[in-house]
Parts: sequence; structure tokens; C-alpha cells
Amino acid sequence: MLKREECVLYSGGANGAECAFGELAERFGIEEINFTFDGHKIGRDRGVRVLSRDELLKGEVSLAYVSKLMHRDYTDAPLIRKVLQTIWYQVNAGQEIYVIGWIQPDGTVKGGTGWGAEFAKLCNKPIFVFDQEKNGWFTWREDAWVPVTEEKGPVIRHAHFTGTGTRFLEDNGRAAIGRLFERSFAADHV
Repeated sequence: MLKREECVLYSGGANGAECAFGELAERFGIEEINFTFDGHKIGRDRGVRVLSRDELLKGEVSLAYVSKLMHRDYTDAPLIRKVLQTIWYQVNAGQEIYVIGWIQPDGTVKGGTGWGAEFAKLCNKPIFVFDQEKNGWFTWREDAWVPVTEEKGPVIRHAHFTGTGTRFLEDNGRAAIGRLFERSFAADHV
């Protein structure tokens, strides 16, 4: 089991799932880094890491490529571009990715969070999605989402992990994050 003082949660601090991940990291004494950019309003003030313009450019991705990969259109609005760039940092920093949202029939995850899930797949990182509609955890194996086989759900196994997801966090999504932290850190929790 991981020692919480060795762990870091990477997130974006946005309202919803990211705030819930951050609240639990704080409760369990886990370091938290929330990537954001100047002028972006987020719900967490702990561990905020404001990315410079040059740093954001490192996370630059073609919106045409993302749109094609995600089977939806992403506008070229500066806000969307910067959000996608911060998601790049979140996924790049974490060794394991946890997402709360909805898996769509085409295999993508709904919303802006979907880019984080796709980027994690491209990087071949372990990724787990709690689908709020299906009320269960899924992991990406080769070319499909499969239900998590652990009896009660996944366990965080890497000290540097990413927690992200929808702004529209439902009660079952919030509970899933809580149980994830309990399973992963309860024995080490004071």
C-alpha cells in the first residue's frame, strides 16, 4: 500500500469531480497539484500551479486532431485550447489516471474530460473511468473499456496519480471517489 506522504494528486481544481478528488487528497494528507492558467476560475486553492504562456504551449495539440479522435468538434476558442493544454499537464504528470464521467457508445468519454482519457490511452497509461450512468468502474484494455475486476473497484497503485472528470458530479461519482481513497489509503489514514 502506498504511503500518503509519498503521493501526489494531479488535477485541475475545477468544480465537480476535480474538487472532490482534491478535497479527499487534502483529507488524507496527500499533496495536490492543480494545473490552471491565468484568469481561469477553479474551485480549489490548494496546490495551485498557474502555467505560463510558454508552459501552456508545451501542451499544445491540434484541435482538428482532437476533434477527429473524439468524434466531435472542438472550437478554436482560447479558453477551450487552454483547458485542453492543462489537461495535457494533468495526464502527463500522473502515472495512473482516474476519471469520473460517462463512457459513450463510440468508446470516448463525454465532455472535455474525454480528451484526458484519450491522451491517457495514447500514452499507454493505466486509466480507470467511473461511469456515473452504469454506476461502475471501467479500465481500458487493448481496444475496449472493460469492467474493473477487483471486487470493490480499483486501488491507486502509483504515487503520482491524476484525478479528473465531469463538472456534473453525481452522488454515485462522489461516493466512488471516496471509496477509491478509502481502499487505497485507509490503512495509512490517521
